[in-house]
Amino acid sequence: MDFTELRIAAVVPCHNEEAAVAKVVTDLKAAVPGIDVYVYDNLSTDATAERAAEAGAIVRRELAKGKGNVVRRAFADIDADVYVMIDGDDTYEAAAAPEMIAKLLDGPYDHILGVRNQIDTADSAYRAGHETGNRVLNDLVGRVFGENVQDMLSGFRVFSRRFVKSFPAVSREFEIETELTVHSLHLRVPQSSVEVGFRDRPAGSESKLRTYHDGFKILWLILGLARHERPVAFYGLLGGLSWLIAVILTVPIIVEFYETHLVPRFPTLFLAFTLILLGCLAWTAGLILDGIRRSRHEAARLVYLRYSAAGKST
Repeated sequence: MDFTELRIAAVVPCHNEEAAVAKVVTDLKAAVPGIDVYVYDNLSTDATAERAAEAGAIVRRELAKGKGNVVRRAFADIDADVYVMIDGDDTYEAAAAPEMIAKLLDGPYDHILGVRNQIDTADSAYRAGHETGNRVLNDLVGRVFGENVQDMLSGFRVFSRRFVKSFPAVSREFEIETELTVHSLHLRVPQSSVEVGFRDRPAGSESKLRTYHDGFKILWLILGLARHERPVAFYGLLGGLSWLIAVILTVPIIVEFYETHLVPRFPTLFLAFTLILLGCLAWTAGLILDGIRRSRHEAARLVYLRYSAAGKST
């Protein structure tokens, strides 16, 4: 498929990827002729920027640490019709980019997810522990937001302009993939996926992932997104738990009152009534925030609709 009439930009976040970034740039340029490859050097202490520039990339620097900060800056600064996001560690097969772009345009879709092929070897880039954690997080997000999620932590994606320009990008680090996934779910954008190869890092390249640390940060983000995107369910659950505890505390007091006509544990009764009140307040907060959520979604949808579909002129 001919992409020459489109402005296609690749965003490559990098932190100390001297050993891999040049190959990522050259592979992208070979796969998608005419593509503009933007390498964002995020506080590297090696020659990442130099190697990227030598390979023909447009090098920019982001001084706020974290992949999320890079993506937010890139999405704000770069003007294109199609955006490709890929990590600079050469673990993704850049040759899949044309298929992903073609699928975006044929849909037309707004988001194409690169679903990583599973690698069974213990020392592979996609280790069994990471694969299990990714599967658990996919299932959790799917249950919370009611949609099937295939590989929410994939760093290889293709976006339309209207997806990028309606994406708020508030995450700072590796949680950005989760935020991208949830944005596509709550905005209900047309999207699809393509299987992509995933391989080991090249020699001399070191992973920046911290399995448990990053996993807990992603879980915390999912919790926060659930609070914002499913407020009735979130606060309703808190309210229901408050009422349940109140009932457990109150039943023995009521039984004792009918037997003795006395309330010997008045502080417990007061706590139970307080929990009932808190439960009512939680439900009220959930209903109010759900109205605000709908307003936010409507505003995001209007921003989204300002732009034409991928590959279509305005």
